[in-house]
Amino acid sequence: MFKNFIKDLSILKKFLFINLVIFLFIGSLTILYLKNVQPNLIQKKTGNHIKVINNTIDHILRLDIKFEEEDVRRFLFSTRFLFQNLDRVILFDNQFNLVGDTDTLDLDPRSFSSRIDIVQQEILDEKKSEKITEKKNLNKKKAISLKDILSNYSLSKNFGKPYTFTQEGYNQFLLTTIKNVTLDGKNIGYLAISENANDIRSAINERKTFIIRTAVFVGIVIFIFSFVLNRYFLKPIKNLVTYTKVIREKSRKKTNIDVLKNRNDELGTLSTSLDDMTHELQKRISHAENFSSDLVHEIRNPLTSLKSASEILHETDNQTERRKLIDILEHDVQRIERLITDYSQMLKDEVALNKEQMKKINLKLIAKSVVDDFNNIYEAKRGIKIILSDIKNLKEYNIYGIENRIEQIIANLLDNSISFSEDKKDIIVQLNKDKDKNIILKVIDEGQGFKEKNTDKVFKRFYSNRPEKFGEHSGLGLNIVKNLVDLHGGLIKASNNPNQKGANVEIIFPES
Repeated sequence: MFKNFIKDLSILKKFLFINLVIFLFIGSLTILYLKNVQPNLIQKKTGNHIKVINNTIDHILRLDIKFEEEDVRRFLFSTRFLFQNLDRVILFDNQFNLVGDTDTLDLDPRSFSSRIDIVQQEILDEKKSEKITEKKNLNKKKAISLKDILSNYSLSKNFGKPYTFTQEGYNQFLLTTIKNVTLDGKNIGYLAISENANDIRSAINERKTFIIRTAVFVGIVIFIFSFVLNRYFLKPIKNLVTYTKVIREKSRKKTNIDVLKNRNDELGTLSTSLDDMTHELQKRISHAENFSSDLVHEIRNPLTSLKSASEILHETDNQTERRKLIDILEHDVQRIERLITDYSQMLKDEVALNKEQMKKINLKLIAKSVVDDFNNIYEAKRGIKIILSDIKNLKEYNIYGIENRIEQIIANLLDNSISFSEDKKDIIVQLNKDKDKNIILKVIDEGQGFKEKNTDKVFKRFYSNRPEKFGEHSGLGLNIVKNLVDLHGGLIKASNNPNQKGANVEIIFPES
């Protein structure tokens, strides 16, 4: 079902859907990352807290500090270097009573000097007694929540291990770690370290801001790319699809294929190729329709003649007349057979031409091979000799073409010339090069020549003004030759010999 859903989407929708899936996947990973960032940062700070707590407990036990306010207060002053990087250190006795708090000491940087003594401590306490009292009241309020936490901690399964918790306010993110202090297996108090961990919040907020900005940027990029994709690629493709539908449905609806053809990119090339291919197909269809119509017309004439001759043949007893009618029947059957054979060959040639590839070939060698084959047949049979004449006396006449198609061109021309030549006549196949280095192939015979003044007509299918012996041919030979010459980029023309009777067919091939 999901595959069918994807298949039914347009390219743009598929692109957006895939991007949405990727975006959601990355977003899920990002959320998991953010959820793991804070615990990792907290764990790092907790590790530092635990080190300080363990060191502090070691000092308390080593110095035999009692969990009483004065004793703890002196201890905090004497070990203040342990807490320089911490915001607050709080000590509670075993009954959760506050006995020491670095905030209530109100220590300024000078109090951490190694030169401090008891007098300085007393003077400091007298000057700031009011402030200390005020802070005590404030911190007692704060200690209420700590007492609850300590009470729960003392009853939990984590009792005896460091325990960390966070307190988050409007502009403050506090990280506190607590641990109980034991002496000889007996709990004597609790130590809590509290640190302002706004850097954790800042780090997380920075990451969130970066991710949000990245998401917005990626969204904008996807939107722009989708717009460009749709405007400059998908929409033209849709227009090409519409164009093909118009062609298929033979609609008269106008298309903007000409606008697409003016593009200088691959879509412009594709549009041009598609339009050219469409016109070529239409041309081929028209060509096939016309050819079929002409073929039907050509077959209808001998069929009519066959029908008439066969009807008369049944009614006459005259042997001479019957012989003539039989000759007519034989003539018309041969004509129909030749039409069908040549038509079938044309269809095969068209299919084969799409598969064959051109290469560099020597026209002289091919002409010699075809001439030798025809001489072996017709020189003994009818005394007709075919002479290969090389005016320039060159070894090579190289052209770019298909070898068996060039053989077919020469063979059709020779077959045509032999058909209209009398016995014991010569046919000349002449090779030459002009000043532009084009290669010229001529087939010159001494036959009847062309009756057409405009000899270009002889290359049309079933042209009307035909020789008397046309019944021996289908009328497609010269048309096939012209099509093959066009395929090779050549030019063909026909004429009558000026000083003697006979025909002259000239083909000009571009040199390879």
